[in-house]
Amino acid sequence: MQWSDYSNGERIKILRGKEMSQNELAHRTGLSLPTVRAAEQNRRLSLPTLLKLAHALAVDTSVVLGQQAPRRAMGQDDRATLRYISSSVHDTAAGFIPGDRVPVDPGELAGATLKAWSLYWAGEYQELGAILGPLMLDASVTAQSLDGDAGHPVLGCLSDAYQIAACVANLFGARDLAYSAIGHAHSTALAAGDPLRAARVDSARSWVYLRDGRLDRSMEVAEAAANEIEPRYSDQGAERLTVYGNLLNHCAVTAARREDTVRAGDYLSQLHAVGARLGRERDFHGARFGPHTATTQAVGINVTLGQPGKALTLIESVRPGQLESLADAARNRYQLDVAMAQADAKLYDKSLDTLERVLRDAPQWARHQALPTVIVQKIGSASTTRLRRVSKLIGVPAVGADGFTPATVKTAL
Repeated sequence: MQWSDYSNGERIKILRGKEMSQNELAHRTGLSLPTVRAAEQNRRLSLPTLLKLAHALAVDTSVVLGQQAPRRAMGQDDRATLRYISSSVHDTAAGFIPGDRVPVDPGELAGATLKAWSLYWAGEYQELGAILGPLMLDASVTAQSLDGDAGHPVLGCLSDAYQIAACVANLFGARDLAYSAIGHAHSTALAAGDPLRAARVDSARSWVYLRDGRLDRSMEVAEAAANEIEPRYSDQGAERLTVYGNLLNHCAVTAARREDTVRAGDYLSQLHAVGARLGRERDFHGARFGPHTATTQAVGINVTLGQPGKALTLIESVRPGQLESLADAARNRYQLDVAMAQADAKLYDKSLDTLERVLRDAPQWARHQALPTVIVQKIGSASTTRLRRVSKLIGVPAVGADGFTPATVKTAL
């Protein structure tokens, strides 16, 4: 069924989900329990009731009325997290800071920023959402209290907070918020006088364009930023190499999405060269890159290019110790690419084993990924008990490949 096919009452019940009882919804809205029950039974829904329910369920009224569908795979907690991040980004950027907010120690802000990046890469989005708002407010009011260069490190923290907000919004499919937050991140990085941080923001901006299907713009942004900070061969500075490698990775991924095999191959060669110069995995302003990232990313790029044989050969060269050096999100994404390569090679049992492991190990992260659904649909002709179990984990029917097209893969990868 399409979202618009449900009644208003059915939509309210679906949005409430299993994690919230009718009693709890009544408590959150200030409505009586009979009023909530009547709304879910599609018997009575006044405008004041509609507004209170939509606010408590963290959705627009248009979602309750069926005029637009809720974002994919988002539960009540996810919607609340996204709404809080959105209000924090817009209020901070507009200068709406509570009058009782006071400056804090810049060192504390730096520590909170590192914590936010750690939570992002671990896929702990609800805890991340809880600290992003205060981080933006504290960084903003603290930056205003400092003069000249003294405020630059604090502006850097604020830029990172905006960037993380953009990345979460992009992952959750809130594209308008992603564009807005990444714009604030870039202007704040420039105000901080940090060209490497601004280049890192451009890497995230390229990803926003990529997920929005704007491949030409994605490539343009990533290539321009990479050219701007390209290190000389004698330059072994780890920070510049890390950001540069991160940008080259976006170039390679975008070239693969555009089915430009030659260009993707050129960027893959450069990825491996930069990874070798770094020698190990590095992290700078949330940009993570190194030799193991180069190898695992090459697997996904070859999958996108429709070259599962090359992907499987690379997979054979990856050792468990190399994966341990990656962030949780990067490691999980690599495993999805492995599952996709195995499915493309018709190694269906291995693909399902790999996919099920990711879904069970990282359920909060995995539910915001489209690739698991693509893999299940691709394996659909091999309808087994395991397939049905995996399908249940991601909430899709275990059906055959009817309606499945290569474009589906391009969108999900």
